[in-house]
Amino acid sequence: MVKLVIDMMGGDNGYAITIEAVKNFLANHDDCEIIAVGDEKALEPLKGVVSKIIPSQSVLPMECGVMQAMRQKDSSCYKAISAVNEEKADGVLSAGSTGAFLSLATLINKKIPGVERPALISPFPTRVPGKNVVLLDVGATSDNSPEDLFQFAKMGEAYFKAAYGEEAKNIKLIANGTEEGKGNNLTKKANALLKANPNYKGLIEARHVLDGEADVVVFDGFTGNVFLKGVEGVAKMMGGMMKEAFLASFSSKMGYLLAKKSFKPMIKLMDYKRVGGALLIGVNTVAVKAHGNSDAYSFGNALTLTYTLAKNKMVDQIKENL
Repeated sequence: MVKLVIDMMGGDNGYAITIEAVKNFLANHDDCEIIAVGDEKALEPLKGVVSKIIPSQSVLPMECGVMQAMRQKDSSCYKAISAVNEEKADGVLSAGSTGAFLSLATLINKKIPGVERPALISPFPTRVPGKNVVLLDVGATSDNSPEDLFQFAKMGEAYFKAAYGEEAKNIKLIANGTEEGKGNNLTKKANALLKANPNYKGLIEARHVLDGEADVVVFDGFTGNVFLKGVEGVAKMMGGMMKEAFLASFSSKMGYLLAKKSFKPMIKLMDYKRVGGALLIGVNTVAVKAHGNSDAYSFGNALTLTYTLAKNKMVDQIKENL
């Protein structure tokens, strides 16, 4: 039986979407026990559905700092992360403040022995249907050492196997070119260390990350976060430009109606809601951060991700890899 703790009140869209997501998930997973954290009155629809409700009426602000997060012990995020240890749960999910979630999970659940720095890891859709590429670190820390990047590759391998049931046979390191010697000092030193990993296949440029060839791409936290936000920005801009182009005239509108069916697979492929959330990898539990603006579909996918990684004992796989 997999046991998960869910922060029900951290996201932008309130209880309606988290309650719907939990109900839909449990209807199809009788091997999972959920502990819900939030206002007891608001969570009445889940009585008899979840195994336990932990009361909380306080939400950490999105810009919350580490000290405030640690002091506000009655917050739903703090209580959810603490409950992992107290209830001997396998994982925790929240759509609340990213900074607070990462800090609390690291401080309360503690790092896996041997891990220098936990990383924020995100699966990302590629141009190959059904294929995700795993990116890390995408923003847990801004400064990393070559040894950090070596560990990120090992943790990315464990994530890939736990999430998709197969070995990550193509691990790449981000750089400004693929020739030997490219990159800054961090990249060059990390590249030398990573050659000891038989699944490491060398450097990759940002323009090829989403081609679908690589299984895992390693970034330092600063570069990974910039890449992630850049891709999201370009996708949003292109979507807006395409919409404007199709609405420009009657003939372009008719063209859209004729091409609409062909666009649907592409739109579905690039929908970030399919993934649901990012994982803080390197701590002693499965800690998934859902999108702050999650709807029921997106939050449900984040819940499924949390369950899958917990069921496949990803934390144990990381310990073995390291």
